[in-house]
Order: sequence, then structure tokens, then C-alpha cells
Amino acid sequence: MMSCCNIPYQLPYHASIPGGLFPARVITVSGIILHNAKSFHINLCTGSDIAFHLNPRFDENVVVRNTQIQGRWGEEERSLPFTMPFRQGYSFTVWITCEALCYKVALDGQHLLEYAHRLKHLPDIDHLEVNGDIELTKVTV
Repeated sequence: MMSCCNIPYQLPYHASIPGGLFPARVITVSGIILHNAKSFHINLCTGSDIAFHLNPRFDENVVVRNTQIQGRWGEEERSLPFTMPFRQGYSFTVWITCEALCYKVALDGQHLLEYAHRLKHLPDIDHLEVNGDIELTKVTV
């Protein structure tokens, strides 16, 4: 379990996920989005692959989700049933819950989306990366 007081984390932020992922494991990321933010990302990684890439892009007004395997990105998922939920200049908390078949993502306590596992051997997904136009204030793995 990793967390912090009120000192912002250095970006890019990297943390190991001891034991990797498994159903019911929750990872939380909190921060403040910069006023002039273009984008930021939260990646769940295995080796050099990115199992889950969550990427709010303010210049496109979209939340992109994807997987990168052997240096190649898969098909992006971009649709949401509502407008861009992240706001420049505001704080946020993202909860990523690993389920058996997908990741469930919540933003500030509200369900945001589901993303089906493309890399299915969950225990191998053992690294978290956060970077972009935010001030990272708390991470829990």
C-alpha cells in the first residue's frame, strides 16, 4: 500500500504493483489537472506492454482507452455516454477496479467506464505509470 501526505509526486510517476492484478484489486490515483492541460495518462503495465492506457485528452475532449502490445497500439475506445468528465483546473480521483473480465473505472465516486481485458494474465500486470499535465497528489496500489 503506497500513499502520501500532501507532497505532490514527481512525474513521470512509476510504482510496482506487488503481486500484480487480480479481481477486486483497486488502484486509486488522485491529482489536480493543470489549467492549461492537454492530456495525462494512467497506464497499467506488464514488461514493456501497456495492458490498460487511460488517457483524458482535453484538446480532443475525449477519454481514450487502449492497450499496447509489442510496441503496437490496439484499437482506441473513445465513446462515453456523456461529455468529457475531467475538468482542467479541478481535482480528481480515479478508481480502477480490476474485475475478472474488465477494468471498471470510476471518477470521483461515479462509474465512468468499463474496459475489457486485452492482456488476460492479470498477475503479470505489475507496474503503474502516471504522467502528463497534472499535479499528482495521491496514489494507492
